[in-house]
Amino acid sequence: MAKSKSKPKFDAAASITNELIRIIERGVLPWRKPWTAGGSSRPLRVSGAPYQGVNNFLLTMRTTMAGYGSPFWMTMPQANALDARIRKGEKSSLVIYYGQSRKQGEGDDASDDDETDDARVFRFQKSYRVFNACQIEGLPDSFHPDPEPVPDHPIAEPIPHMQAFFEAIDITTVFAGDEAYYMPAVDKVYMPPISRFQDPRNFYGVWAHECSHATKAPHRLNRNYGLSRFGNTAYAREEIVALS
Repeated sequence: MAKSKSKPKFDAAASITNELIRIIERGVLPWRKPWTAGGSSRPLRVSGAPYQGVNNFLLTMRTTMAGYGSPFWMTMPQANALDARIRKGEKSSLVIYYGQSRKQGEGDDASDDDETDDARVFRFQKSYRVFNACQIEGLPDSFHPDPEPVPDHPIAEPIPHMQAFFEAIDITTVFAGDEAYYMPAVDKVYMPPISRFQDPRNFYGVWAHECSHATKAPHRLNRNYGLSRFGNTAYAREEIVALS
């Protein structure tokens, strides 16, 4: 009798990468859509602490795509501890935890002086599943805060403190036309003028994105993922970096 093949080990990093590539290949860039969910523009843990790094990006993207109105995310056990339950049929979202631990080298004398030098650092990655508060029934009202009020900025008028921030960045920006992009050949960012934006905050968001692409220049971070075309892996990697 032939032995059954063991189930392949789940690769969280590959799963996330493939998800992002599929979205980019569809030509949909949900992270460029400005939103504010329940008084916060960042995904929050059940404790109220904001997610960091790639988890912040991933859950922001999923909030936008699903149209969730709450910034809070939690595991099933955390929801159960609040006497709440996941709605039937709801799908979870993957998040990543990175950590490190130390292991003392074999045969070492247990002296305080040697411990730091001889210990080896092991880095590890774990994944777990979370649900948005909008997927859960029975949560306290505090997990569904009112949307953050939209600041009353005049249309097409610069926001002084944001304008000062970007003008201090040593990256040349040309304001002309109706497209936003970074041109490596001349090391310049090209932006539509602020008058083309209904909300000036969107203008600064796009400017920040293109300036992030400019950091790949050889005299800055010297970042290169190879030949980049819309939808290919090099393009996807650069977009992820610029949006982190």
